[in-house]
Amino acid sequence: MRVSVVATVYNEEKSVKTLMDSLLNQTRQPDEIVICDGGSEDDTVALLNEYAGRLPGLRVVADAGANISQGRNRAVAEAKGPIIACTDAGVRLDSSWLAELVAPFGDEASSEGFRAGAVAGFFVPEVSGPFQLAMGATVLPQVEEVTPSRFLPSSRSVAFTKALWERVGGYPEWLDYCEDLVFDLRILAEEEEPAFAWAPLAIAYFRPRPDLKTFWQQYYRYARGDGKADLWRLRHAVRYATYLLLVPALLGHLFWGQEARWLGGVGLIVGGIVNCARPWRRLRSQARDVSLAERIQAAALVPVVRFVGDAAKMAGYPVGLVWRWRSRHRAEIRWRDA
Repeated sequence: MRVSVVATVYNEEKSVKTLMDSLLNQTRQPDEIVICDGGSEDDTVALLNEYAGRLPGLRVVADAGANISQGRNRAVAEAKGPIIACTDAGVRLDSSWLAELVAPFGDEASSEGFRAGAVAGFFVPEVSGPFQLAMGATVLPQVEEVTPSRFLPSSRSVAFTKALWERVGGYPEWLDYCEDLVFDLRILAEEEEPAFAWAPLAIAYFRPRPDLKTFWQQYYRYARGDGKADLWRLRHAVRYATYLLLVPALLGHLFWGQEARWLGGVGLIVGGIVNCARPWRRLRSQARDVSLAERIQAAALVPVVRFVGDAAKMAGYPVGLVWRWRSRHRAEIRWRDA
C-alpha cells in the first residue's frame, strides 16, 4: 500500500523542522512526501531541502501565491500514491501517527480494495503557560468527547484515497479558511456512513495561539470562512441571539427592572457558568502536571477566551456573508449542490 504524505507551507522556518523531524521518526515511513510551498520568503525551502535523502521520496513543489486549498490540491495532484495522508506545518506528529492513520484502509490487494475511503485522525494541543492552557481547554475537544460518526477531522491529521479526493473535487480553492470542513462535508455526502474511519491514536500535536490578538485573528478568519461557505447558520444565530438579545435583557432587568432585579444577575452568573463548565471540566484533566497557581490563572482566563472567541466570530461571520452575496454569481460557492 503506497502512501503519500502531503502538506503545504508558507514562511514556516520556525516550525518546519519539528514537522520533518517527526516524519523521520515515524514507525511506518511514508513512501513519498510532497510539500507545496506557497512562495515562502524565509528559509523554509532551504530547511526542507536539508531533508532530501533522509526522508523517502521528498519533493518540494513551488506554487507562489497559492492559498492553503490550492497548495494541498497541488501536493495531492503531484503525489503518486493511492493513499494520501495530509498534515500541516506547525505540528509534531506522534511516532505512530502514519501507522495508525493508514491502518483502517486495510490491504489494497484484497478483492474489495480499500476498506475505508477516508480516515479521521486526532489532534492535541501542546500548551505552555496559563493562556494556552485556557485556550486549549476552551476551544478543543478531548478524545472522549468525540462521536466518531459525526467528527469532521482537521487536515492536520486526515487520510483519504486519491480517488475519493478526485470525486469530491479536492479542497475548495475559493476558500481561504474552513476549507477542510467543506472538504469533509463533501466526503460525508459522497461516502456511505460512516464517511470517516476513526483513528484516535493518529495524533498531531500543535501549538495553540499564544495571545488574545492572534486568537482573535484566527477565530475572526474562521467565522469569515463560515460565512463564505454558508456553514453553521444555527450556531451563529444562537450566538447573536445570546449576546444581542438575552444578555442585554438580563442586564436591563438587573439595573432597571421593577421587581426582583437580582434575577437578572443570577441569570448572567448561571449563563456564564454553563458557558464555561465544559472548559473548566477539561482543565481538571489537562492541568494535572501544572502548578496550582497556573491552574487558577487558566480557569480565570476561560471566560475571557470564550468571550473573545465569540466576539471574533460575530465580527467575522457577516463579513463572510457579504463576500458570499457579492460572489453569488460564482457557481463554485454553491458547493452543496455540486
